[in-house]
Parts: sequence; C-alpha cells; structure tokens
Amino acid sequence: MVQAIVFLLAIVLVAAPVVAESNESVSVDESEVTEGRNAYPFQPAVGSELVADNPLLEEKTSLTYNVQPGDNLYRIALAHSVPVQSLIEWNGLASELIHPGDVLNVSIEAPGSTTNMKKMKQVIATAPITKQESNALPAVKQVVATKTASAPTSVPASKQSGSELTMTATAYTAYCNGCSGTTKIGINLRANPNQKVIAVDPSVIPLGSRVWVEGYGEAIAGDTGGAIKGHKIDVFLPGLDSAMAWGVKKVRVKILH
Repeated sequence: MVQAIVFLLAIVLVAAPVVAESNESVSVDESEVTEGRNAYPFQPAVGSELVADNPLLEEKTSLTYNVQPGDNLYRIALAHSVPVQSLIEWNGLASELIHPGDVLNVSIEAPGSTTNMKKMKQVIATAPITKQESNALPAVKQVVATKTASAPTSVPASKQSGSELTMTATAYTAYCNGCSGTTKIGINLRANPNQKVIAVDPSVIPLGSRVWVEGYGEAIAGDTGGAIKGHKIDVFLPGLDSAMAWGVKKVRVKILH
C-alpha cells in the first residue's frame, strides 16, 4: 500500500512541470494573438468595407463631376461615355464654357438633370424668335437673289483651297455612348480604325475636303459634332487612351482641296 502511494506521488511530481510548461506556451500564444489584434484592431470582410471605401469605385459610379483645370465638355463626356449634348442639357448650360470647381451632372440620374432637360426643351419650344426668323426668310432670299444677279458670289477665305487656319482641336473615338461609328459622310470608323478623319463645322471647312492637321497629318473632313462650331475640330483616334492623351490644343489646319 505504501509503495502504491509513493508511486502515485512520483507520477504527480513528474507530470506537474509538463502541465505548467503547456500552460505557459498557451499563455504566450494568446499574448501574441492579443498583440496582433491590438496592431490590427479591425479586419473588414472582403467585398464589404474594402469595396465601399475604394475611391476609384466611388468616382466611377459618381453622378457628378468636379471640373478640373484643363477640362472641357468633350473630354468630360468622353470620360463618362455620354454625349456632349446630354451634358449641356443635364446641367442647363447656355454655352460650352465651364470653369474649374464647377460641379457637373454626368448622369441623367443626378439630382436636377431631368428638371434641367425639361426647362431647356420648354425654352426652345416657346422661343418666339423662331417664328419671326422663318417669316423673314423669303425677304432675305430675295435680297440675295438680287445681289447674285449683278455680281458673282465670292468663296469665303476659310473655304478656299490652300488656306491655312489656326483651330482648337480635341479628339474622339468611334465607341462613345450613343455613337454609331459612322461619320456624317458615311465612313465606318469601326471597320476602318486607321482612317484619318476630322469632325468640322461645315461653314468653316466643307465636308469631304482633304486637309492637313498639325500633329495629325492628312485627313478627310468627314464628320460633324454638336460641340464643333466655328474654329474647332475633332480628330478621330481609334483608342480612348490616345484620345484622352490628345487633350485640347491649338493646331494649324490647311485645306488641301
């Protein structure tokens, strides 16, 4: 009996350090885990907070845009895949002039977009000037006819072959939202991505003219655009990146024929 008790005591004494050592290792592990939690107190789940805090995604889905220095309506429309005319209507703009710091609606879902569109259409529909101009057209035609009978009509200098103009040039692609990819004179830009084409104001450069554009080369004046008025042109580029890189610049344009 005594021998049995001594044997049990020996077992207890031998096992005690093992248990203590085991407890100590557990304590160290828990400490390391605690320190890890203190260093990283919050671990968001993938697909929730990380996505919500991603500024790129917020910008991509934003309904408005803050105008930056160097921006113009065409570049903003291109970046958001919307027509320039829609930007004008959604924001109730009287012209294409914008300033750094302006906040523009870039979606019809933006607050005020629908209201601004309705107001612009209502103003155009109720404008009394249209009727007066239409009534005055016959008299104007008579005056022109009288003048042409006595002297030949001269061709504007800007339309004459060999004339050189300084123009503001932007760039566009065939894949913007609402674009068909076919130019005003019927060139399929999607099927001919290497074709050199510019959009022009036909009152300045006649459609179908062959032109030379500084920094672009020889091209055909084969397209028009709602924002292309006066001494402005759009050069066609096949890729969005290259169109954005073109930016806005002053170029020399020569009408070849």
